[in-house]
Amino acid sequence: MTSDRDAAYDRLRFDWPDGDDGGVLRITLDDPDKMNATDAAMHLQLSRVFRDLDDDESVRAIVVTGAGRAFSAGGDLDWIAEQVGDYAQTMRVMKEAGDIVRTMIDCDTPIVSAINGVAVGAGLAVALMADVSVIDEAAKLTDGHIRLGVAGGDHAVAIWPLLCGMAKAKYYLLTADFLDGREAERIGLVSKAVPADEVMPTALGVARKLAAGPIDATRMTKRALNHWLRQALPNFEASLAYEMLNFLGPDAAEGLAALQEKRSPDFRHDHGSAS
Repeated sequence: MTSDRDAAYDRLRFDWPDGDDGGVLRITLDDPDKMNATDAAMHLQLSRVFRDLDDDESVRAIVVTGAGRAFSAGGDLDWIAEQVGDYAQTMRVMKEAGDIVRTMIDCDTPIVSAINGVAVGAGLAVALMADVSVIDEAAKLTDGHIRLGVAGGDHAVAIWPLLCGMAKAKYYLLTADFLDGREAERIGLVSKAVPADEVMPTALGVARKLAAGPIDATRMTKRALNHWLRQALPNFEASLAYEMLNFLGPDAAEGLAALQEKRSPDFRHDHGSAS
């Protein structure tokens, strides 16, 4: 990884676990003091990095994980506060959020996520849009948008129904209930759930196997499988637009205030006519 790229992605840390001749590149979301919460810089960088890496012929497989004890604790509240009620900021975030999903779909290089701790929001999008997901069986995850008062738009409408079926997708996306890695594997939301100390070795093992395989056949198999996700893009784009519309309304303001004040939100106000 060049120093220029390292500088361009200062919220992400890159390393080659087996040296660059092994072909496995590890990306670490690198803000452990904030549990790798997604701020403006990290969100922008995640929207670009997979397109960049797909053009790098030395990268045969990618592992993505979080620094410290979390994968990503969701959106940074100070950053979210800049968006609530702000049209221009909402448009910027909408483009980036869409690009995270679309670039991961279009990245032919296989991606393995090592979900080493809690995963929420935009960080969860990266964790679950990966081609193979390995999670700590005790780690907690939730899409979480409903808790903030906005529609689930980051990734969930595109992929949760395919992964775990519509009944489970609706339950967890509409309630924003947490589930642990063991349950996530049981319902098919992730590929593997393992004890905490096995997450990275397992993810690296999968990535090494992919990197050692026939790269064109691997890439083309991923590309073909991802046509299922491309068919879901109209649904995803609608969900993303609905999420951003909600950021301009009263529920997002109340949801943000409740999170900041560590209290339960009160969404029972008059929305006026919905017709």
